[in-house]
Amino acid sequence: MNLYNQFCEYIILPFFDKINGGHLSSNYQKWKKYDKYSSDELATLQMENLRKLLVHAKNNIPFYKEFNININTDPYEEVKKLPLMYKPIIKDNIDLLTFGSKENYMKEASSGSSGVQGIVYIDKEAQSMHRSIQLHWWYWAGYNPGDKIVQTGATLDRKVIKALKDFLFRTKYISAYHLDKNSILKVLDDMSKKSNKHLLGYASSLFVIAKIAKENNINDIKLDSVVSWGDKMFPHFRQLIESQFNTKVFDTYACTEGAMIAGQCHQGSYHIMTPQVYLEVLDENGQDVKPGELGKVYVTRLDNLAMPLIRYYLGDLVELEFPDKRCSCGMNYPLLKRVIGRDTDIIKTKSGKYMIVHAFTGIFEHIPEIAQFRVIQRDLSRIEIEYIKGQNFNPEILNQITIKIHNYLDESFPIDFTEVDSIPSTKSGKPQLIQSFLNQSNSDK
Repeated sequence: MNLYNQFCEYIILPFFDKINGGHLSSNYQKWKKYDKYSSDELATLQMENLRKLLVHAKNNIPFYKEFNININTDPYEEVKKLPLMYKPIIKDNIDLLTFGSKENYMKEASSGSSGVQGIVYIDKEAQSMHRSIQLHWWYWAGYNPGDKIVQTGATLDRKVIKALKDFLFRTKYISAYHLDKNSILKVLDDMSKKSNKHLLGYASSLFVIAKIAKENNINDIKLDSVVSWGDKMFPHFRQLIESQFNTKVFDTYACTEGAMIAGQCHQGSYHIMTPQVYLEVLDENGQDVKPGELGKVYVTRLDNLAMPLIRYYLGDLVELEFPDKRCSCGMNYPLLKRVIGRDTDIIKTKSGKYMIVHAFTGIFEHIPEIAQFRVIQRDLSRIEIEYIKGQNFNPEILNQITIKIHNYLDESFPIDFTEVDSIPSTKSGKPQLIQSFLNQSNSDK
């Protein structure tokens, strides 16, 4: 690290902790220590954290008081006594799942990229842990606080504190929603001039940036790394990004509800963050699958006491690596063999603009009149939106949605709405949010 990196890590990060009342800085240092733990030490730490969570749930969370949790026995056996938790169950029991008053906590809502939004309440310590793990994954990719970065995201309102952070940590923050050619070309020009070291953000948005760079022969940008999150890093995404920016992609796997499941190291292995999560990979009958077999992800977040997420269904598909296999990077976290995720696509307009999955969820999350939706594209001239009516639905809301989508893209095109009774699920069991029938080879031209 250079002097400015050290200034950011040891002075600026603790300064913002004092402002926010969190412990991001100390937690960030803690994860660097965990990287050096042995397999046994990591296993013991996870078991202790799971036991503490179950004790808390038994004593303080009304929903779990009815279950016979024996806190003096194996926590891995005890957690199996608890029900698998799905978003509708959580929504129906949100007060029973929260420790004390919700007014004391921050509300986090998932993007709804499965078509159904999830809600969880977190305390400041849990938020600090969440952010410290994300920062630590960036560290695995070669990032040090203060390095020049370009980041795509959804928090577009950069008020005083966020704007100050962006300035001090030399961050160029851009919208992941508005990915038109001209705005991306300006970002690429800025990246060429300022020698940004890292590009970070939603996988599909990073792909679009690399794609436009290639189409316009912008070949002078070399990055130290690219870090992706949010949606699936498809092989063709990775190949284009790495070749275009002469770098390596570090993919991460987490959920908005704060379970930081796994991140890639320099060797490409997905390391499971066992001090913060307990991961179950189950079959259709709720039974554990064997390593190397495809299964559905259920995660227990171990550090959020405000509203414990225990055996929470994500709907993604993964394969666990065999437990005795370790990565040559030297870290001893257990490994995911493969992250399947959801097979989402990018919607493309006739003029060459793009809408990633989070562009749609950024609109629909504020429209409770639509309970669930799916976007379908058959050609470049129009899109279809299937929807299930929510509370207080009225047809005028469809016009509002059309206007919002057109305003996002600054482009008008037909949008056909169809009311349906259900949205088909993918193999993982999640409703499919985007279905594109565009030929991939043509859409990539």
